[in-house]
Amino acid sequence: MGFPGTWMTESESVVYRVVPKCACSTIGQIMFYSDHGKFFDGDIHDATEGMHKWAIDASQPLIERNVKQHKSYAFTCVRNPYTRILSSFFDKICGIQRNGKRYRGNLVPLLVQKYGVEVGGDDGKQEFDQIASFRRFLLFARDTIRFKKPMEPDIHWSAMAGHVSTYIVNGGRYDKIFFTEKFDEGMGAVLKKIKTKHKVDLKQIPKFNESEGHGPKRLHPVEDYFDDLSRHLVWEIYKRDFQLFKYDFDNPANKMPIGEIDLDEVHAKLGD
Repeated sequence: MGFPGTWMTESESVVYRVVPKCACSTIGQIMFYSDHGKFFDGDIHDATEGMHKWAIDASQPLIERNVKQHKSYAFTCVRNPYTRILSSFFDKICGIQRNGKRYRGNLVPLLVQKYGVEVGGDDGKQEFDQIASFRRFLLFARDTIRFKKPMEPDIHWSAMAGHVSTYIVNGGRYDKIFFTEKFDEGMGAVLKKIKTKHKVDLKQIPKFNESEGHGPKRLHPVEDYFDDLSRHLVWEIYKRDFQLFKYDFDNPANKMPIGEIDLDEVHAKLGD
């Protein structure tokens, strides 16, 4: 199994477990900059050199050795489950991707046909009922996660706890898990703990949002998308995320965490 979704700087100053839709583009670029004094030209997810990634065969033994010996500071970043699933919907389902096509080819036609989801026409720019479509998408997301039907769950909407746990189960330990909503504070704490070749000034770092502009703008407040049934589905999918990462299930309008993450609890509960 190893350490899927794990990135490490070439200098081995820091190790990061990617959690999709949780500022991973910005974090990856900060890691790249800290080694090279410049940003990667393009989407950091496309980088095949300048950084170690588990997806690159040559990087795997280096990452495995580092993580198992806990040689470097290791961290990850999480996000409110309500805003994360909404962001996935607008970016991956409604949006046209970087390659000019729909995400995962036949996924959107399947959603349109089987779940009645609307996505704003072929170009994603036409008006549609965002709330009704999102709620239907949520039903689909639940089906993929609970029943693996009509397809396996996608990394962008599978639970954060699942991503975070693979690192622990295979022998890794986190030194820090911080909130996307308190990004500068959390990333700043990581940078204080590591030695970098190039100094990173977080105030000067742009936000790298590879999904921005892909899909239609969200027209309503977060809480409007989640009626009683939607919240029931969200709890079914993301119960552990709310509990472990201290987010407010009762109030979808509150995107901020309501407590501090207990690293010992995370390692105990996700290490089985």
